[in-house]
Amino acid sequence: MDLESIDTVFDILEQEIPAWSLPSVSSIALDRDPFTILIATVLSLRTKDATTLGAAKRLFSLASDPSGIAELPIITIEKAIYPVGFYHTKAGNISRISRIIQEKYKGKVASDIETLLELPGVGRKTANLVITLGFNKEGICVDTHVHRITNRWGYLSTKNPYDTEMELREKLPKKYWTKINDFLVVYGQNICRPVRPLCPQCRLYAYCDRVGVKEK
Repeated sequence: MDLESIDTVFDILEQEIPAWSLPSVSSIALDRDPFTILIATVLSLRTKDATTLGAAKRLFSLASDPSGIAELPIITIEKAIYPVGFYHTKAGNISRISRIIQEKYKGKVASDIETLLELPGVGRKTANLVITLGFNKEGICVDTHVHRITNRWGYLSTKNPYDTEMELREKLPKKYWTKINDFLVVYGQNICRPVRPLCPQCRLYAYCDRVGVKEK
């Protein structure tokens, strides 16, 4: 994919994405509350969207702010969020995150990536989602879909999500920074799949180098 094609690619994605549902965290993020976005993103890691949404609703029905969740016994959190992936570990992290925010930051979620990364279980994907969806600040959230698809396009040639984020910060126009995750998560789940992507159905076919794709 040449650099000049990126505007056309995003125009096409803008048309295509409304046919499918938003990722679970983006749905929860409509209220723009940084704390619920943070916790929902922790829940979403290696978990399907429907499972994440159900777990988040159950947990937030019990408590939806740092002080409330910090007071919940870990076993209560576990029962609320089951069956998300690694629910034992996530329950412990959610409890610790809530206590730290309540005690160290007076109940306010930090709005910078570096501080967020100090929280247990929080990586760059989660931190970027919090600052973009919760604080409307510039950031690029890179998950497996963003990493895979941008490399499949031939737009990047990177080895891991961290390198993908750093290179996108250099190459991708800023107007697409907050859109790329929602767009490519949805597109990666429905068209540009990890295995057997639906290339003949893809409106981006003419712009994609299909790196690593074995077409029949």
